[in-house]
Amino acid sequence: MTGRDATLVGALLDHRYLVTGLLARGGMSTVYRGMDTRLQRPVAIKVMHQQYAADRSWAQRFQREALATARLQHPNVVGVYDQGVDYRGDQAHAFLVMELVDGGTLRDLLDERGALPPALAVSITEQVLAGLAAAHRAGLVHRDVKPENVLLGHGAGHTEDPGQGSVKVVDFGLVRAIAGAGTTSSSVILGTVAYLSPEQVETGEASERSDVYSTGLLLYEMLTGKPAFSGDTALSVAYQHVNTDVPSPRAMNPEIPAVLDELVVRATRRDPRLRPKDAAEFLTELRRARAEAGLPVVPVPAVPPPNGGDPSADATVPAMNPVRVPSPKDTLLQSSVLRDARPPADTASSRPRRIAPLRVAWWSAVALLVAGLVAVGVWVFVQAGSTVQVPDLAGMTRDRATQALQTAELQAKFVEQRHNTIAAGLVIETRPAAGTEVQAGDTVTVLISAGKPVVPDIAEGASREEAEQAIKAVQLKPVHDEATDEFHPSVPEGAVIRVQPKPGTTLDIGDEVTLVLSKGPPPTPVPDVTGLPKEEAFQKLKDAGFHPVDGGTEFSADLDAGMVVRTEPAAGATPTDTTVKVVVSNAVPVPNLVAKPVKEARQLLGQLGLKLEVVQGRGKGRLSLIYAQEPRPGGRVEPGGTVRVKTIP
Repeated sequence: MTGRDATLVGALLDHRYLVTGLLARGGMSTVYRGMDTRLQRPVAIKVMHQQYAADRSWAQRFQREALATARLQHPNVVGVYDQGVDYRGDQAHAFLVMELVDGGTLRDLLDERGALPPALAVSITEQVLAGLAAAHRAGLVHRDVKPENVLLGHGAGHTEDPGQGSVKVVDFGLVRAIAGAGTTSSSVILGTVAYLSPEQVETGEASERSDVYSTGLLLYEMLTGKPAFSGDTALSVAYQHVNTDVPSPRAMNPEIPAVLDELVVRATRRDPRLRPKDAAEFLTELRRARAEAGLPVVPVPAVPPPNGGDPSADATVPAMNPVRVPSPKDTLLQSSVLRDARPPADTASSRPRRIAPLRVAWWSAVALLVAGLVAVGVWVFVQAGSTVQVPDLAGMTRDRATQALQTAELQAKFVEQRHNTIAAGLVIETRPAAGTEVQAGDTVTVLISAGKPVVPDIAEGASREEAEQAIKAVQLKPVHDEATDEFHPSVPEGAVIRVQPKPGTTLDIGDEVTLVLSKGPPPTPVPDVTGLPKEEAFQKLKDAGFHPVDGGTEFSADLDAGMVVRTEPAAGATPTDTTVKVVVSNAVPVPNLVAKPVKEARQLLGQLGLKLEVVQGRGKGRLSLIYAQEPRPGGRVEPGGTVRVKTIP
């Protein structure tokens, strides 16, 4: 770096960007604080070294890669606003105009605190992975994930408290350009080699899995306070990446949750095929690990710029640069914010100059006046034809998604939807999908996860239709099996007694919930009226809710005539029909015939409808006396039955 770079302070790059101060110097660029005089907003301006800008082929690559990065819009990625080459005499200054983040870097936080609590380390890593996931979906690979390239700026991270920080990944803008120039310095490599993947060391090739490896090392250092590998030379560190497994974080700190330890080890496997395939998959696994370990989502602390400087100083000076996965759309994409790198004519306005404060103010006033005059005339045309891309909101909270859509000049309509894997409160997807070109001001439907479905609380006695609607409303499937139905003393027949599983149970979308319906009040058993007089039996049955009817008669040796022998249905049965037949005894009691003459006995039995038969005796005359009988006195015979007697002369 030469001292002459500082002479750009006060310069107006590309007739638009006023350089107001020096932020930092790096191995390949100098970062300035600046002002976009057209939009009147502060920006960060990264000016590449002279040896790069003088190379026309490099300038073209630089423009193409900046174009690709400018399309990437995500709250966890530092935005690239513009790119250009400013010619001043015999000097060419290639520059990037980026979002100015007011804060420090993850490196500053690690230097200040050392090892971070697991909950904070995971919260930071989640936001890093969210930004990388958006890049991977756009076909971009960062290639240089490290603490210096993670900004912890002031602003809303998880809350609206300005004392908390937002996490932003920086330096997607130099994709492959500097690597193609072949002028990378050894000192810069020393600053980056601690986070290189084995495949980058061996072949120079990088993929989404390379970013996963580097982010795994980032998480390792946050959990332990130390890099996974260290050495006296870059070569010794690179050798460890290729030949040594990343150690377990729990070996350094046994209090690190085991599930988090296992994920770090998986993300940093030397074989890329054994890692999560991209940042999105890594993010999903990290959130699952956080939930299993019971780690809360915590606010990220805002980190002040070191020495009062700007956070993008060291952070925007990369060692290894991101590469971009080729896309068939590369030759078709254009952007109004990225201009051709052709040098302008060598006019007085393009020569190096310093602008006094008074002239700076004058130029700013002129720019504002011109902008105001033309605004009315072009507003309708610009608004009618301006298009923006739907940002990638997947995994964001509702507040962060709202902020991202507002930044993209879009309206939000939030719709809750159940999801088996995405935690409640996080964005599932957008409609239209991320990356779709829409008109500025359009409304984007944002599907927010309501988490897994929970069995609803169904009131006892609810109708079957009401219960089924409530279950379907949470994306579960109501089913009914008659075998599970039950009698209930108060729930009407066909109404719901309960559901299985019980209310509050968490299920997967589409799982079955069984309705247990009422079969009505339980049936009353037939009371036992055996041996009762018919009239008394009828009354007892009526009192029990039955309708007794005459069931005829039958002989019973144990019951007198008119007494109940049995019922149909039998006593103890629980019929669905309330009619009960009552069968009574028709038995005839046998009188005492002993010592009576045969004639008298025959007359007596005849009055009862019975017959007399002398079965033994020396005398069978009418005056013969009976000394024995069968049945015995008091016994019972069927109507028209015979009584057998024994006689003496």
